[in-house]
Amino acid sequence: MIAFSSAQLYNEKRNKPISLTQEEKVSMKEKSKLSLLLGVWNTKTIVGVAIGAALFGVLMVFGGIKVFTNTSLTTAMVVVVVVAGMFGPLPAAVAAGIGNVIADLIGGWGFWFDWSIGNFVLGFFVGLLPIYGAKIDEGIFTVKHAIIYVITVIVGNAVAFGLVTPLLTYLFYSSELTVTWMQAFSAIISNGAVLLIVGIPFLFLLANRNAKKTNLTKED
Repeated sequence: MIAFSSAQLYNEKRNKPISLTQEEKVSMKEKSKLSLLLGVWNTKTIVGVAIGAALFGVLMVFGGIKVFTNTSLTTAMVVVVVVAGMFGPLPAAVAAGIGNVIADLIGGWGFWFDWSIGNFVLGFFVGLLPIYGAKIDEGIFTVKHAIIYVITVIVGNAVAFGLVTPLLTYLFYSSELTVTWMQAFSAIISNGAVLLIVGIPFLFLLANRNAKKTNLTKED
């Protein structure tokens, strides 16, 4: 007769692989995706979003070239790319949405929450990077990710300013939509240009920089 100590039995139990049911696996995967969408709201995230919103607001007013009435080709969209790459969808959305409110305050042209919510939606789409495997903070951003990023930016722009903003303009302000449609079209083109032409190289640079940092950490 062989006797086992309680420590041996504990170790065998601890080292035994845990089998999960299909439902548990699906539940874990859904929770993982939800956490990627919401982001990790620690001190670093809050500070990053606050700085991003402030920069977005300032650049919306002073860092752009006017292309139509109250619509600019603005460098503020680069801020959205950075916040998206560092923190994910919801933080990028919050930075863009609050940033637009700050821009309204600085510009003195009144608060246009239809456009603030539109920028919130666009920021969320831009921030979907980790959902399709682009982990900028870990140095992961490939050509495949860049192609998916292009698609999400185009779709996000169309939804944010081709659908959400005009609808909210009508609901909030009951105003005639001709000017809004023209502004929305200008915003879609100008935002898309910055997010794609500047945003993609920027994401590659950020990913490469973080990849080098990761390699150095591993070597140490």
